[in-house]
Amino acid sequence: MALTAYPREMDGISGSLLKTALSGMTLAELEEFIVNNNEPKFRARQLHYWLYRRPAVNFDDMSNLSKDFRAKLNETAVITNTKIRQKLLGKDGTIKYLLEYPDGNVVETVLMRYEKRPNLTACLSTQIGCKIGCVFCATGKNKFIRDLTAREIVDQIIIIQKDTGQTITNLVFMGQGEPLLNYDETVKAIKIINTELEIGMRRITVSTCGIVPNIYRLSGVNRQLNLALSLHAPEHELRKRLMPIENKYPLDEVIKALKEFVKKTKRRVTIEYILIDGINDGIEHAKKLNGLLKDLKYNINLIPYNPVEGCEFKKPSGERVSKFKEIVEMGTKKVTVRLERGTDISAGCGQLAGTLENVK
Repeated sequence: MALTAYPREMDGISGSLLKTALSGMTLAELEEFIVNNNEPKFRARQLHYWLYRRPAVNFDDMSNLSKDFRAKLNETAVITNTKIRQKLLGKDGTIKYLLEYPDGNVVETVLMRYEKRPNLTACLSTQIGCKIGCVFCATGKNKFIRDLTAREIVDQIIIIQKDTGQTITNLVFMGQGEPLLNYDETVKAIKIINTELEIGMRRITVSTCGIVPNIYRLSGVNRQLNLALSLHAPEHELRKRLMPIENKYPLDEVIKALKEFVKKTKRRVTIEYILIDGINDGIEHAKKLNGLLKDLKYNINLIPYNPVEGCEFKKPSGERVSKFKEIVEMGTKKVTVRLERGTDISAGCGQLAGTLENVK
């Protein structure tokens, strides 16, 4: 009997019926899928292993499944129906993927490697396009199309692991879109990632521009989950110029929500601050930043601006970055300058445009 119990989606390009995608299913959902198709329940655990523990490229690689069962799966199911549209490899080992979903929409996700570190970090997207419109960000220049589903978010990890044969150890929700504007699907994806892929909450970081109501909600999800705030300005008027979200959720409300997050989770938050030459990287900005964050438990990640096509902003000199860091260190124990990764393939912070690139 063919495996047809779960509803099958339509291909947004060809209009044909798609095979059932198994990626993103929990063990309980896989058990239901198997039982509804007249297969013994233990098959679900076998499938689960090959989906999440030892990522298989196809069903034929699943060596402990019977030949007949693999044939059934090949008839009407796929591991994922998300496709790699383009893959770019950076000089530092960073890989940027342009992924295409069945409806024809595309999104970018990034795999980052670091020398002398065993960790493999995936930077995940949560939306196609973005509603925030930060003036320094490539994604913000694109119109918002739609939210990603939890399965489409998880698929980004599945695709990377299938393609590289390596296991992701760390996740940052810092790709395209604002995770907390797609709150329900993002949280659902996090729970699937934690339970099915067994990536610990301490290894997962959600970044937000400051969606205040959902910062409060996120504090109740799991006390081990990490939160990062994309701040980028130490006062209201400058932040409003750089990030229109400041009009809806001003800094004082954002900081109040962060303090509540820290109080509930007992964890420091990370403050992300893109340094833009002559805009927000002066000594006065550093001092204001210390004053703004003085009652908050936090670490700061300074990010020298990465060039974005169509933006006139510039990266500050190393001297300006060092001076800014020196002043900010007076207010907190840990200040880091983010290592530049993947900028030669436009995979750095703020550079994800979600478009097919011309490769020379």
